[in-house]
Amino acid sequence: MKEVSFTAAVAVGLGGIIGAGIFVLSGTMISLAGAGALLAFLLTGAVAVILALEMGELTSAMPKTSGASYSFVYNAFGSELGFITGVSLYLSFVASISAISLGFGTYLSSMVGLHTILYPRIFAILLIFGLMSVSFRGLSEAAKADLVIVIFKVSVLVVFIVFALTFGKVLHTNLSLPSFHGVPGIFSASVIAMFAYAGFQSIATMAPNIKGGGRTAGKAIMVAVVISLILYVLVTLSMLALVPAARYGFVADPLSFALKSANAPAWLFYLVDFAALAATTSATLAMIIAGSQLSYQLSEDGLLPSIFRRVSKTQGSPITAVFLTSILGIIIMFSGNIYIIAAISNFGVLFSYLLTGFALIKVRRMRANPEKHKEFLEQAGIGTEKSFLMPLFPFLPIIGISLLIVFFFGFPAIALSIGIGVVLVSLILYYALREDKDEPVIKVRFFK
Repeated sequence: MKEVSFTAAVAVGLGGIIGAGIFVLSGTMISLAGAGALLAFLLTGAVAVILALEMGELTSAMPKTSGASYSFVYNAFGSELGFITGVSLYLSFVASISAISLGFGTYLSSMVGLHTILYPRIFAILLIFGLMSVSFRGLSEAAKADLVIVIFKVSVLVVFIVFALTFGKVLHTNLSLPSFHGVPGIFSASVIAMFAYAGFQSIATMAPNIKGGGRTAGKAIMVAVVISLILYVLVTLSMLALVPAARYGFVADPLSFALKSANAPAWLFYLVDFAALAATTSATLAMIIAGSQLSYQLSEDGLLPSIFRRVSKTQGSPITAVFLTSILGIIIMFSGNIYIIAAISNFGVLFSYLLTGFALIKVRRMRANPEKHKEFLEQAGIGTEKSFLMPLFPFLPIIGISLLIVFFFGFPAIALSIGIGVVLVSLILYYALREDKDEPVIKVRFFK
C-alpha cells in the first residue's frame, strides 16, 4: 500500500473541515450572533486547537491504530467504552456522508434549475457512488484527489476574502453593533461552529498509512485546524463586510447570498458556487475515508464482524468497509429529515471528543511511570519513546473537557435524545454480544 504524504494528510483534514460548515452554516451563525459570530469561531477554534493537540499526542503515542477517538478510548479504557464510542462515532461519520452529500445535491440542483426534492437526492447518491469508486483505489489515491479539490476551494475562498475586504462597505457598521441575543446568541453560534471543525478526525483514522506515522499525523492535524480557523475568521469578516448582519437569516447559501446582495460580478458568484460543490465533494470523501477506516479498526479489534477487514489485494483499501459505509450513508439520507441526520452526526463527534480528553489524561499518567504500567502500555500498543507531547498539561485537557460539557447544554432536545438513545442501544448491544463470552467480571472499588 502506498503511504500518504504529510501534505495529502493535511488535505484530507481540510477536506473534512472546510465543507458545509463555512459554505452553509456561516450565515446561520451570523443570524444568531451578528458580529459575535467572530467570537464564536474563535472560541470553538480554541477548543479545536486543544482537541488537535490531544489527538496529536495520542496519535503519536498509538501510531498503529486507525480508529481516531475510538482507538484512543478503546486502548485507554477497554472494549466497553470503546465500543460505545466507536458506534457513536461511526454513525456520526455515516450521517455526515448523508448530510454533506445532500448539500452537494442541493447546490447542484439550484445551479441547474431543478428545484424538486427528488433531484438533490439523485445527485447526492451519484456523488457517493463516484467517491466510493475513488476510495476503492486506496487511501493514497483518495488523498491525492482530495488535495486537488482542497487547493481549488481554498483558492476560491481567498478570492472571496480579497474581494469582500476590498469592496465591502459595512464591516465597520456590523462590528460596531452589539451581538445579537447577547451571550446566549454567541453560545448558540458556538455550538454550530464546533460542528464545522469535526472533520480533522479523518487524519487520525489514517495514521498507520501516513509517512512518518503518528508523529506526522499529529502535525497534520494541527496544521489543518489552524488553517481552517484562520479561513473561518476571515470568511466571516468578509461576509460582515458585504451585507448588514441582520439580513442573513437562515440562508443555505450564505456566501452566494452575500455576493448577490453586494452586486458582485457574476463570474465570482458562479466561482463560489463551484467551490461549494468542491467543498461538499471533498468533505464527503473525507467522511467516507474516516468511516471506512474506523469500521476496519473496529473489526480489527473484534468488535465488528470480520467482513469489514476485507482488503483489496491490489490497492490495500478496506473495500467492504468502504462499500458498506457508503451504502449506509445513502440509506440514512432517506430518513426524510436532514436535521435529524445532522443531530446524529453532531452528538457522536462531540461525545468522542469528550472521551478523548479523558483518554489523554490516563495515557499521559501511565506513560509517566512505564515500569509500573508496562502491561497496560504493551496491551494498548502505546510507545514509551519520545513523541509529540501536548503543552500545558493537564490544564488544557481540563479546559477542553469543561467547554465540551457546556456545549452539550446547547444541543436541541431532539439531538440529545437521539444521541443518548444511540449510547444506550450500543450499551445493550455490547452486553448482548458479550453474554456468551467466558470473561471474568471486572469489579472496581472507587472508594474505600
